[in-house]
Amino acid sequence: MKRWSLHVGTFGGTEVRLHATFLLLLGLLGWITLANHGPAAALDTVAFVIAIFFCVLLHEFGHVIAARRFGIQTTDVTLLPIGGLARLERMPRKPTQELVVALAGPAVNVAIFLAIWPFLRFVPSPTVDYDMMRAPFFERLAYWNLIMVVFNMIPAFPMDGGRVLRAALAHFMEYANATRIAASIGQTIAVFAGVYFLFVLQNPVIVIIAIFIFLGAGQEAAYVSDQEAMRGLRVSDAMLTEFRTLPQGAVLQDAVDLLLAGTQHDFPVLDEEGQVHGMLSRTSLINGLAQHGAQQSVSAVIVPCETTLKPYHPLPDAVELLRSSACPALPVQDPLSGKLLGLLTLENIGEMMMVRAALGQGRQTTT
Repeated sequence: MKRWSLHVGTFGGTEVRLHATFLLLLGLLGWITLANHGPAAALDTVAFVIAIFFCVLLHEFGHVIAARRFGIQTTDVTLLPIGGLARLERMPRKPTQELVVALAGPAVNVAIFLAIWPFLRFVPSPTVDYDMMRAPFFERLAYWNLIMVVFNMIPAFPMDGGRVLRAALAHFMEYANATRIAASIGQTIAVFAGVYFLFVLQNPVIVIIAIFIFLGAGQEAAYVSDQEAMRGLRVSDAMLTEFRTLPQGAVLQDAVDLLLAGTQHDFPVLDEEGQVHGMLSRTSLINGLAQHGAQQSVSAVIVPCETTLKPYHPLPDAVELLRSSACPALPVQDPLSGKLLGLLTLENIGEMMMVRAALGQGRQTTT
């Protein structure tokens, strides 16, 4: 995601990024409007799209601020052509907290509508042949915020409505069961909406959105299933303990030798005191070789790891930290000496989960 997005700024510790496809969408809409309706209409279109996505950004920061009240930080917010994406460290597991975080975004859009509403008193009431796209700028903006509220409150993941539904169900049942039911409801809505808009209204855009909703609901269910499977496990249960390291003064050729000699992909780079200075990934190594050559210092291409783990750290929380980190592997350090004990990678976690699943099936077969 970050590879195709541009840094806009950092607000309250949360980075804001703009995906390159958003700029393409903006340019395409401006060009089409210019060709059909002239420069004034093109300028209005571009300004309106920017205003809409500014409202989307405020929507996402509604989630960010609400999550922060529960001690949950947000790494970044990315604006995409289909909307905004806030990467929270984790979603709160308490139903009431998840309800507050989920509703905070739509509440921002309602607040924007209410802020514009007093000025709409001077706008004539819509008629039967009302065309919102031809309405005054701020009238359109007000109604689009209401549309965003309605769309986001559809009870289907990954929309806010899906999280609201799960939070409501989780008051009466286990979190995992609530997720499965909410995901199934969301997928059912997506199927019916997709069929209706494909064969009755023949609107391919809504069909694409329905597919997106169907897949998003499935991903959320799978994600929570994985989280449930890791409950009770610690970082020490999944960390890689056989690994090679590089000194801070090593060059890329040294890393190449280690890469080709084994199966390890990510190498911790240690300073003179044995503390982790950063992580050299296989991707960074190859890019560094192409740009600087084999004699370039590894320190010039490493990724700094601001997050470190302890062996007793709960594995589900550690996975969240790993997914939100720029490091492909997180170092696991001794809580007293700070000595590097292991590495936590998604690959190793996946292998551990497969082994546990196989052993679980084996026990069920033999008993």
